[in-house]
Amino acid sequence: MAGRGYGSGVAPTLDQLTVADPAEAWRACGFDVAGDACVVGQTRVRLVANGGVKGLTAWSLRKLETTELDGLATTRSTRPLPDVRPVHPNGVTALDHVVAISSDLDRTVAALRLAGFDLRRIREQPTPAGAPRQAFFRLGEPILEVVQAPAEAIERTGGDRPAFFWGLAFLAPDLEATVAWLGDRAGEIRDAVQPGRRIATLRRSAGLSLPVALMTPPLSG
Repeated sequence: MAGRGYGSGVAPTLDQLTVADPAEAWRACGFDVAGDACVVGQTRVRLVANGGVKGLTAWSLRKLETTELDGLATTRSTRPLPDVRPVHPNGVTALDHVVAISSDLDRTVAALRLAGFDLRRIREQPTPAGAPRQAFFRLGEPILEVVQAPAEAIERTGGDRPAFFWGLAFLAPDLEATVAWLGDRAGEIRDAVQPGRRIATLRRSAGLSLPVALMTPPLSG
């Protein structure tokens, strides 16, 4: 399934993510952080430690029809793409995808399409973690993956709730070298769900407040 959202026909692109982590934690994981921000590929990551708040808290996007994105905290941006793509000591080159979770995938997809998001496909197969369906949107260089929460998770949290940000996946073309650089901060490399790709995840000991995966690039062609 594919198609453009309603409105101008120009799909939104991702400008910045706001993560409630101290900059020092990302530096320790091999990201080149200047002040309270770093640039990963075409995406800016702003690091704002905020008391008990954790994880990915907000984002900004260009070319939005509306900022009402079914609970995802959103602001508009008119900022151009970053001038440079820093080389990170850990070997990460870009943001591959952002993961959000929804208690009602169809509701969230409808809200995102109204905002102009470019729906590429809906995958009607379960993930290894048990999520029954996923929707994928192109946001410029990275992808947004919206995951339908499993029924047991919805029951555990008390039913319907707005969509929320969950985690990030970064591209690491030389995944073995990246995992070696990270040492005990990273788990073992394994096959990813996507054919031909491999993945490793950061452990809790890495000190980041959200799930972070490292992936090899998609197969060409």
